[in-house]
Amino acid sequence: MVEARSILNEISGLEPSAMATAPAPIKTADILHRVFGFPAFRGVQEDVVARVLDGRNSLAVMPTGAGKSLCYQLPAVIMDGTTIVISPLIALMHDQMRAADAVGIRAATLTSADDNRAETMDRFRHGQLDLLYVAPERANSFEFRGLLRESKIALFAIDEAHCVSEWGHDFRPDYRLLRPLMDDFPNVPRLALTATADAHTREDIAEQLGIAPDGIIVSGFDRPNIRYAMNGGGKGGVASLVRSLNGAGIVYAQTRDRTEKIAAQIAATGRTARFYHAGMEPRVRAKAQADFVASEDMIMVATVAFGMGIDKPDVRFVVHAGLPKSIESYYQESGRAGRDGDPAVAHMLWSAGDFTRARERLAELPEERRDAERVRIDALSRLVETHGCRRAILLRHFGEDPPETCGNCDNCLEAPAVKDATELAQKLLSAVFRTGQLFGVGHLEKVLTGKSDERVLKFGHDQLSVFGIVDDQEATSLKPLARALQARGSLVANEHGGLKLAGDARQIMRGEKKVEIALVPTGRKRRERGGGNPLGDPLFDALRAKRRELAEEAGVPPYVIFHDSTLRDMAMLKPRNRSDMALVNGVGARKLDAYGDAFLDVVREFAAIA
Repeated sequence: MVEARSILNEISGLEPSAMATAPAPIKTADILHRVFGFPAFRGVQEDVVARVLDGRNSLAVMPTGAGKSLCYQLPAVIMDGTTIVISPLIALMHDQMRAADAVGIRAATLTSADDNRAETMDRFRHGQLDLLYVAPERANSFEFRGLLRESKIALFAIDEAHCVSEWGHDFRPDYRLLRPLMDDFPNVPRLALTATADAHTREDIAEQLGIAPDGIIVSGFDRPNIRYAMNGGGKGGVASLVRSLNGAGIVYAQTRDRTEKIAAQIAATGRTARFYHAGMEPRVRAKAQADFVASEDMIMVATVAFGMGIDKPDVRFVVHAGLPKSIESYYQESGRAGRDGDPAVAHMLWSAGDFTRARERLAELPEERRDAERVRIDALSRLVETHGCRRAILLRHFGEDPPETCGNCDNCLEAPAVKDATELAQKLLSAVFRTGQLFGVGHLEKVLTGKSDERVLKFGHDQLSVFGIVDDQEATSLKPLARALQARGSLVANEHGGLKLAGDARQIMRGEKKVEIALVPTGRKRRERGGGNPLGDPLFDALRAKRRELAEEAGVPPYVIFHDSTLRDMAMLKPRNRSDMALVNGVGARKLDAYGDAFLDVVREFAAIA
């Protein structure tokens, strides 16, 4: 089998030790093509790689699917020594190791789940590894620090670097101890990578890891292949929604019980589904994850425990059955879809109660963190309640200046009607106040529409000035209005579930603030996106079947062999020989050697039939 180092030597005519410094640009381009099978760098990849090869510390903020791992994998092939990759989850490390091995990079993991740790450490000491993946807890151990001193280190790569910041959405205290570790090796460059970090978090990451401000490289946050859609009618109908979507997907639920219930509901529709949460036995949880990663159409229903541990590029949809923790979390979690660049969809099903609970949790936080968290909740409110472009709000949150419309979110594809609901909001808020701020929206609706039931009469609410002031036509907007007011914080729930005034409620009542709500078109149809074979090409299906067969033989997920995009390119180009196959996007030397003939046979068989 072809190794990346042998390709490097062939290109350069040099021994690996002679390549510790940056080669000519053409060399990195050659290695990119020969090892990884890509004709050109994407986005800021080339800039980041150049900084690493020049020995400069860097923080790269790149969207999920933008090729962050290549930014350290390619230098790892070129530089003398081993690149140490700090990664937060064992499953993620193993997935990345398999992907690196598939292109001929000498990679290993050093985790509690590995039974070959002695062999790995010996290979590390003798310079036989390009990449070594470790968790931050192990990296900070006394034993590992000693091992580092016995070996030659080329680069420290800190993956999911937002974990180092208390402002990040997945703070891990052990990440804070990495800087002293790296400072012991002042001549070794460090590269931090994350997909999710606003300006404040980026500054904190750089400070915590000892990276100068001029070392921060920010790629665009836009994921144009993801279609965003949101529905404020609650969390019901997840199974029905998922049934209409193609390919493998993830459904995020907020509790362990919900993951199991939703998975059962989805399975009842005929789709293959698993659930995943931290309360499962580790062996069972690992099996569920492995089945999902290997599948082309399975649905995983999970808590956020299923977050960073997924390295599966062909996820076609992500559904949030409830409100995520923050826009950062939403961006990260929805970004699990479409990492291969193919069309994907992100749905969010939220309820007003989600915002109520989020605001209630503010009281549990230290006082110095409440304002920041309140800002995050308000940002989510703007995202879900907007009648404008969802993508624009997401990108502005991360400091970008996007166009007003994107053409690939629910509101841009079918603009909702916008209703000035200020007067109705004043009526609803007045009813909340006059009923003592003790009752839920159902009771308030009865009062406002003049419906006398036993409870209304018991409390004398039929005698209030707000009784019957809302007609039947207006009444249809009461529930979405109540959700909107709760989302913006004008209404909050008391300890008994009733609504009370908050935020700008009194300003609305005085006419000082306007309230608009979006009316979702009743005929809005769900657009299916992201099937593996949108053109119905039988050659593509045959190539996919061959990939599935080879993956089963090798014991790896299908995408490790080739991505769907590579198979589609293959089906379009119809390579006749190895030279033609080498021109297919995603076919590097190692994969050409391992799988080229098998896929050429499939293409030739179809050519003979035609």
